[in-house]
Amino acid sequence: MSFRKEKIKDLFLLDTRVENIFINEYMASAPGDFVKVYMFARMYTGLDIEITNEEIAHHLGLDDEDVLKAWTYWERMGAVRKIKKDPNDRYRYDIEFVSLREQLYGERTKKKAFSQEDTLPAMMADSSVQEMFAGIEKTLGKVISGTEMMEIMSLMNEFNAEPELIVYAYDYCAKRKKTNIKYVSAVIRGWLEEGLRDVEAVERQLSERDKKNHLYKRVFQALGFARNATEEEKRIMDSWFDTMGFSLEKVLSACSKTSGINNPNINYVNKILTSWHEESGGRSAGVKGDGEPTAGEIKRYYEALVRKEEEEAEQRRAQVYEKVPRIKEIEDELHNLNREISRIIISDRVDGDSAVADIRSRLDSLNMEKAFLLTDNGFEMDFMDIKYRCPQCKDTGILETGEKCQCFREITREKIKSMGL
Repeated sequence: MSFRKEKIKDLFLLDTRVENIFINEYMASAPGDFVKVYMFARMYTGLDIEITNEEIAHHLGLDDEDVLKAWTYWERMGAVRKIKKDPNDRYRYDIEFVSLREQLYGERTKKKAFSQEDTLPAMMADSSVQEMFAGIEKTLGKVISGTEMMEIMSLMNEFNAEPELIVYAYDYCAKRKKTNIKYVSAVIRGWLEEGLRDVEAVERQLSERDKKNHLYKRVFQALGFARNATEEEKRIMDSWFDTMGFSLEKVLSACSKTSGINNPNINYVNKILTSWHEESGGRSAGVKGDGEPTAGEIKRYYEALVRKEEEEAEQRRAQVYEKVPRIKEIEDELHNLNREISRIIISDRVDGDSAVADIRSRLDSLNMEKAFLLTDNGFEMDFMDIKYRCPQCKDTGILETGEKCQCFREITREKIKSMGL
């Protein structure tokens, strides 16, 4: 006599085994979408059925990028391993589910499984990561959540983005009033795909792009166009400034020649400028004179200006600290309390809300004490703040709307030389 069990053909009528360690130690502190990805893939693993990340995303109603972040998260937690198919392609890999019991209690010691509250503080111990989160919180004007912290760390791992670049991306997106992590991720991914891997390279690219957009806008205004330039029109205009070397003034002069025709257009202006260029023997007639600074010179001017203002603010702070040492103590305590709020949030403590509320109350008291000490000792409330020459753009040349500030167009070589550049 033999015994056998009826085989169930419908996979959704079967069971999926999950270790209790996962439920107790891992699931409670993990982002909800990451748990969905883990459980869904675990179901298919038990059936020996292959499924792609794209299919997982489709079934769960997630973005493909969220699934990739989930695997990075679970790998860091020690719950899975990524088995790379191609060392040069970080997106092509298989997932191996790790035995959590063996990780915690087995003899193997190659890798220890960490809970979220253990892992994040370990990451936060890195000074560059601490500075990154402090910079992001300063830009956002709030303490970021533990979940967003994990997504930022996933961003660093998936795209190999430097902390300085992530802080810059948040600042760039905040000026456009878009600070959602998905939007920030898309911006960083776009920069990296263009080969822009550091802040300096991004700034050069943005400065050049902004400069060109300003030129396109001025030309279209002169022609009476109320639309954006096409790629072909941009290519033609670029040839006027980059190849033929004409100044904006000279190009606008050519645009004024269209006032007598019924349908002014870029091609008509192009013929005029091409003719002028040929008449000059191919020389860069009408190019910018020595009095007009380049984009690079303007950038260095703003950087030197902000450095000077920061040094002056530091001197004023030293003056305050010398006269009222208690203010330095208050600022140190404020800094430590803000870091403590971040630690509480990412630790997912049961009493987290009440603990944060207590700290915020202490922060309010310290800020009030600091204000009284400043005024009682003859200092203005903003005495220690950086005094920007242009409050609108804070001496960056770019407004929060992303447009050039008026001060940008008022910079001359004489102003640049006054900064010792």
